[in-house]
Amino acid sequence: QVKLDESGGGSVQAGGSLTLSCAASGYKLTNYCTGWFRQRPGGEREEVAVTDALGNMNYADAVKGRFTVTTDNDKNTVYLHMHAVDVEDTAIYICAASARFFITCPTAPHAFFHWGKGTQVTVSS
Repeated sequence: QVKLDESGGGSVQAGGSLTLSCAASGYKLTNYCTGWFRQRPGGEREEVAVTDALGNMNYADAVKGRFTVTTDNDKNTVYLHMHAVDVEDTAIYICAASARFFITCPTAPHAFFHWGKGTQVTVSS
């Protein structure tokens, strides 16, 4: 059974940094696409970053240059390092995994099958 557990959310001031973790069990990160998504208040779920089995990354334009994804294969954990955060980054951040291998990972939320419960990030000005 695939399980994704996010942690590391909290409150941070604008301009600050925060690192989120997503610990995976029941599957190996290196075999599938793994993504970070977020849902802002009143908004739809949107891509933040997606990483494929080879470690290639795709970042949403809104976070390019500020957010970075790293993976610890030994711990089967993917991290989202958030820097220079803005109040617009306030959202529930959710980790997701695809159900199968893709040569090129999709970025749309509907293409991902397994989802964590999410962790709240609140940025204050």
